Amino acid sequence: MTKKTALIVGTGSGISASFARVLAREGYEQILTARDTDKLAALASETNATTMNCDSTKMDQVAAVFTEIDRKFGHIDVVLYNPSMRVPGTIVDLPPGEVAHAINISAFGGFLVAQEAAKRMLKRGQGNILFTGASASVKGYARSTAFAMGKFALRGLAQSLARELAPQNIHVAHFVIDGGVRNAGKGRTEESGQSPDTYLDPDAIAETYMSIVNQPRSAWTWEVEMRPWIENF
Repeated sequence: MTKKTALIVGTGSGISASFARVLAREGYEQILTARDTDKLAALASETNATTMNCDSTKMDQVAAVFTEIDRKFGHIDVVLYNPSMRVPGTIVDLPPGEVAHAINISAFGGFLVAQEAAKRMLKRGQGNILFTGASASVKGYARSTAFAMGKFALRGLAQSLARELAPQNIHVAHFVIDGGVRNAGKGRTEESGQSPDTYLDPDAIAETYMSIVNQPRSAWTWEVEMRPWIENF
């Protein structure tokens, strides 16, 4: 029986780490990428995953990851694109070079990864391409121009690919994470005095990702919004 395989691009300590654990539980073999893979050692050991350094904005590095997938697995079933970059500031103060870099990370990298994934999935006639979005995917906030531009572009990519690839049995889904995600490494924990569920639970998000991967194709969705029950729409 062919092993199920997955790739997570832009692996960190939040949603992507939780999804890696769910994938491992479901029997997937995995490659986890990050620009610095030293931080992934414990997660890779826990999930029995391979790690690779990858800057998702670099065509040669993205291609190298998929070449390794071809060599190691021979196919790919699930790809999650997770990276993003924020450059906060007023419109008159934003450094154009940093804005361009942020958009490349949030959106252009998603295109590069999706293109390589689609080439392989189309040959097999199946697969799942997932994108991690944010509140900024659907509503731009003040002083968050670069992030909104990148996330709006990523959502457009996902919507376009869903329409193109779904009829060819490739499920494309975009996840709007509407709120902060609990992450002790980034100081996002629920301190005493805060309301319950101040932050989204990354493990709960990962379970939703997996439910979309397992959705029957007669009722696929291309987008899911998630927020804590206390979060305003």
